[in-house]
Parts: sequence; structure tokens; C-alpha cells
Amino acid sequence: MGGSSRNPPNDSLGEKQQASPVNSSAQTLDSQSESAPHKTEKEEAIRRACDLRDFDGLVSYATSEGGFLNDDLRRLAWPILLRCDTDVEDSEFVSWEDLPSHKDEDQVQLDVNRSFVYYPQCAEDELSSKKDELSVLIRKGLRKYPMLCYFQGYHDIVQVLLLVLGGQQAVPAVTQISLFRIRDYMLPSLSPALKHLQLIPAIIEKADPALREHLAEIRPFFALAATLTLYAHDIQEYSDIARLFDFLLATEPVISIYLFAAIILSREKELLEIPVDEPEMLHFTLSKLPQPLNLDGLISHAMQLFNEYPPESLPFGAWKKISQNSVLKSSRDPFATQTREEAVRLFEKQTRELQNEELKEKALAFLWSNRRTIGSVVVTIFIGAVSIWIKRKGFDTPVWASLARFKSALHRYGWL
Repeated sequence: MGGSSRNPPNDSLGEKQQASPVNSSAQTLDSQSESAPHKTEKEEAIRRACDLRDFDGLVSYATSEGGFLNDDLRRLAWPILLRCDTDVEDSEFVSWEDLPSHKDEDQVQLDVNRSFVYYPQCAEDELSSKKDELSVLIRKGLRKYPMLCYFQGYHDIVQVLLLVLGGQQAVPAVTQISLFRIRDYMLPSLSPALKHLQLIPAIIEKADPALREHLAEIRPFFALAATLTLYAHDIQEYSDIARLFDFLLATEPVISIYLFAAIILSREKELLEIPVDEPEMLHFTLSKLPQPLNLDGLISHAMQLFNEYPPESLPFGAWKKISQNSVLKSSRDPFATQTREEAVRLFEKQTRELQNEELKEKALAFLWSNRRTIGSVVVTIFIGAVSIWIKRKGFDTPVWASLARFKSALHRYGWL
């Protein structure tokens, strides 16, 4: 398994290019197509659902057009969806500075230094203050749960929570999203994340076999950066990523995979126009999110795909290959009562699974690279054992001749 601070393959999470940020003070979805009276009604309904902790109602509003509409409502709804609305005192992190430094803190600081590229628009001193807040927020969580491995792009997720919720509310939210939403990505290896990606071609196979055949030679690594960071690395508009988080926090973790499948399906015409003998162009196209993003349409399509082709129905055994300890399976009901201690135990179980898988792969690689020598030794021992058995049974010499011919055949096929 790789080191604790992991870089995705093929520089999927390369440094972002500088772009003009948007103003954080006006980063709501007031430009949505809904009428003002309709919005007012929905705002009141969302507030009522928050007061009642009505999960079904909040899911309905999060998946409908416009999501939670603005950050004031998100500050009410997101902690409820993450099951940390009663845990805003930050009490368990009061003495976090006394805890040992996490092994990945150097990488954390490197990423924090290049954070807030696209948003918010603010003065340099305010931006520096936000980076300090972000660094503290990440280090608090990692020191409290040192088994979690930081990955490049994690800061993209955390900065969204920081900007929406503020420093105090974001602390328990970061812990919850780490343990119950993206836990698989904080393991010592990225191999579970790569297994998640194998669900994408399985979904495409069910929804559009022709497109799946066209993309048959393209491995789904193109989706790693987006799914690993809950799309926060790739989406440049604050209003878009905040609205998308409404949806992702209101649904089970596997939905983010269905969302990427919906994105691929929305580009069917464009992808089919690229010849199959240009895999680099196909991979490049798939690795970039389309612009502009029709988020409400994609969200609706992702939910449709999930309802029509639930994970258990997917071909290629894609779902069976996901560990039972994976966050995708243990958080099928994201609002079920589950303690952080239980999440840590699942994390530890999956870590042991990864260690066993690594040992198995090493053993198989060793056996394959030494197959001739090992085959010779095994066959020699086998023939010797059979010879002793025959001799004890008193069988006649033609059997010995057969063994000699058997050994000669093994030589001829390269096993001895």
C-alpha cells in the first residue's frame, strides 16, 4: 500500500489554474429560475423541515430544483443531514493542539497554501486568514482521528464546509463527512476508491450499452479527481458546488458515482463522435466536466439511474467487489444512528483487509515470477510421494514407466 498522503494516479488532482473568483457575500442561488414567491414558500418549508429534523423533507428539498437556495438555509440543513446539529460546541477539540502532529500535516499545509483559487473574492489579508482557518480545521480532525490518511483534494471539500458553515460549525461537520461519507478515500491505499470507479462502466452498461461499448477500452480513472473530492476540485463556481453539496449530503455516498455516470450519459453525442482509436482524446474529454453544468438536470438523472439500476443490480460483479466495511455499504442509510466509534472500527477492518490483499498480491507475484523453480520443486515432491506410495503398494514397473513419461511431459511444457 502507498504512503499515507496519497497522490491519485495520472496527476488527476494537479494544481488548479488561477481563475477570477466570485464574490462570497452574494454566493447564493438567487439567480435560479424559480419565482420569488415560490422561493419564499420553499424557504419557509425548508426552515420548518429543519425545525422538525424532517430528513425526508430535507432530502426532497435538496434534490429538487435549486436545492436549499442559500447559505442561511444550508447552515441549518447541512448539520442536520450530517447528524452534527447538536454538536457545535467543539468541546472534543478544545485541546487539539496538545495532540501529536499528524504525519500528513506538511502536505496539508502545501495544499492549504494553494486553496481558495476560485472563490471567495476578498482582500489578501482576509484570504490569508481563511487559509489559516482551513489549516486549523483540517489539522484538528486529523489529530483527533490520526488513523485517517489525508489525500490531496481533501482541502477542497473542507473549504466548502468552512465557507458555508463557518469555523465553529464546520469542525463536527468535517469529522462527520470524513467518517461517514468519504472514509474509503482516507484509507492507507486508494485501491477502494478505484473499486468505486468500476461502478461507472457497470451503470453505463445498464443505461446505454452502445456508449459502454464505445468506451470499453477506457478505464474509469478519469473520474477519480471529481469523485474523490465530491466534485469540489473541479467545479469553479461557489454557487454550483454549494448547491451540489445540498444533493450529496442528502443522499447516500454511492450517489456521487451515479452522478458521474449521469454526466457521461449527458455527453453521449460528443463522446460517440470521438473515434475509438483515439483513447487519449476520449480520456481527456471524460476527465473534464462539461461547461456549463446543468446541475439540476444531472441531479435528476442521477437519481433516476440510481432508482432504475440500484447498486445490487449492476453487472460485472462491480458491487460485490466493494468491501462490506466500505462506506458505500455501511452508509446505505446516511441518517441511521451510527457512532463515530463504529465508523472507526469499520475503518480499521477495511485497513486490515487492504493489508491482507497486499500480502496476497505480493505472494502471487512471487509465485508467478518463480513459477518454474517452484513448479519443479512441487512436482519433484509429488513424484517422490507417489513413488513411495506405489512401492509400498507393490505395484509393477509399468506404473513407474508412466511416471517417467509424466515427468518428461512436464519438462516438455516448461514446468520442470
